[in-house]
Formats: sequence, structure tokens, C-alpha cells
Amino acid sequence: MTSLDSRSRLVFALDYQDLTAARQGAAAVTSEVGVLKVGLELFLREGPPAVRLGAEVGSEVFLDLKLHDIPETVERAVANACQLGVRYLTVHAAGGPKMLEQAVTRVQKEGVDLTLLAVTVLTSLDGSDLAAIGVKDEPGTQARRLALMARSVGIPGFVCSTREVANLREALGPEAVLVTPGIRPTGPGGDDQKRVGTPGDAIRSGSSLLVVGRPIRDAADPRAAAAAIRAEIAAALA
Repeated sequence: MTSLDSRSRLVFALDYQDLTAARQGAAAVTSEVGVLKVGLELFLREGPPAVRLGAEVGSEVFLDLKLHDIPETVERAVANACQLGVRYLTVHAAGGPKMLEQAVTRVQKEGVDLTLLAVTVLTSLDGSDLAAIGVKDEPGTQARRLALMARSVGIPGFVCSTREVANLREALGPEAVLVTPGIRPTGPGGDDQKRVGTPGDAIRSGSSLLVVGRPIRDAADPRAAAAAIRAEIAAALA
């Protein structure tokens, strides 16, 4: 992932209610953003047409469905995603090694250029949240454990917060694709993300792709906001 330029490293989350708004949002920032993230909200409303927005504006697509089910169901879902032509697809590492292994095998069978990303610990969770679901370790320890397990069955990419990315880069090596959501150029802004960081910090810590949503979407000038984040990425890479 070290060869990616600043535009290719910036992922814009299309967190819009419908396709019309998403198309407008994507078109406004495409000069600065190389990847568009289609999540549950938009995909459940619009389906595959939301994925085709990437081709419309010349950006790759990150389909963020966080698949987590029995292995056979996830494998079939991965096959469908392969047919959509997405570049990145998320699965939950907590689904376990068999589920993850079958997802990897399916991508290989389909012969497409799709990178599976295992979600470790959501950025909306902290230590107390993990304790509430029976996980005694802190987020960093849990993220590392899940990432190492996922890598052992062939998963090439991992989603973690900026707080864990340096540790995971050390554990997983230079070839791992590390994706950091919760990017906040001006620091935490009172939303539901708890483990956040700046674009520069994320890149310097070893992040491959930075996911940014509200700081771009809700800006008075989304293109300018995206350009500023891209510039910070470029400076950190330099």
C-alpha cells in the first residue's frame, strides 16, 4: 500500500439517505477522493446502483457491510459483492476463522481484484463497551488478537482506530492494508466516535486508507474540506 498517492488513500463515506444526495456528494469531492464508501444506510435503500456511483465519478468503491453470519451465508454474500465490482469489502473478524477463510477462498475463486477488510473493534466502542459484552481486554489488545487471527486465514486488510494502527502495523508488517475510520481533522467533535485521530497522525502511524465522513459531508465546502485532508495526508507521506 505504500505506492498509493494521497487521493487513493482518502475514502469518503457516502452517508446519505438516498442515491440523489449521494451522487451529488460524490461528484462534489471526486477530484480529491479516490475511494467512495457505501455503507448499510445507503446500500439498504438503493442497492447495487449505489455501488455504481464509483464508476460514474471515477472512484473505487468500498462496500462497508461488515458481513457477520454463518460461513456459507457470508461466502455467498462475498460472491455477490465480487460481481458488483467493488474494490474493498468489510467482514467482521469476530465471525471467526472458518467464516473468514471461506470469504477469502471465495474471492480467490471469483478471480477479482477485491480486498477483504476484517473489522476488529468498532471506533464507537471503548473499554467499558467491550466489558459490557464480555470482552475483558482493552480495545487495542482485542484489535490485535482479532487481526492476527484474521491474517492467519488469509485476510489481507484490517479496520482499526488510529489508536491501534501503529501496533497493528508492527504486528502485521508492511503489506497489510490498514484502514482507519474515525478521522477527525480538528479532533473529536461530539459525535458517536470515541477512538479518533487526525489524518496526519493516522498516516504517520501506518494507516493505508483513511475513512472520512461527516467532516467532509457536513462542511460548508465539501471539496475544500476534502482537499485540506488530502493535503495533510500528502504532507504526512512526505
